[in-house]
Amino acid sequence: MSIQIRHRAAREHRITLIGLVKPKTTRKSRKGNVFDRDAFTIDWDNKQVTCSQDHTSTSWLTPVSVAPYIHAKFAKRDCLPCPLKPQCTRSEHRLVGFLPRELKDLQTEAHAEQQTRPWQRRYAIRAGIEGAISEFVHGHGMSQSRNRSQGKAHVQHVLTAIAINIERVAAHGPLARERPPRTPTALQGFLDWQRIPQPRTWRTTG
Repeated sequence: MSIQIRHRAAREHRITLIGLVKPKTTRKSRKGNVFDRDAFTIDWDNKQVTCSQDHTSTSWLTPVSVAPYIHAKFAKRDCLPCPLKPQCTRSEHRLVGFLPRELKDLQTEAHAEQQTRPWQRRYAIRAGIEGAISEFVHGHGMSQSRNRSQGKAHVQHVLTAIAINIERVAAHGPLARERPPRTPTALQGFLDWQRIPQPRTWRTTG
């Protein structure tokens, strides 16, 4: 789940979405010997970014796009002679992209919250919800409606939900009493009398 969707749901609908916010994986974040975006210090007030070598960015841009990312670019005169350049970027200068301040703070908070046990217990409920949706779609054809009107489609959904609930209740009903084993046949009685071992499948219940 993207942090933009979570922020929009809280702002426009006043609901809290419970979903896994994964960190963005790049070449720099997948390798441990390079500087990812967390290695840079962001000065929000002055709109500057500082690297580990105390070089500051020369530009602060917010390109027009669906995802509101900020791009901070460092100068070539700082990056080219830098001894740590191979661990930072393959181009002539480093370009750091990150979310706006409000979204970045929310992203940091989400990543920290995901490590707690209460959040993990709440997120585990999602597996049951997804299982129910999969049962509706694949087991009962909920992805297609048998009727044209919206009202009739709603009735179909309600009846299907009732049927699934009845199936689940029946599956967890009282267990049937075990039936007594069948009377041994003449051959089984003879084998028992002679103490000859016989396959266990011969003693199945009837």
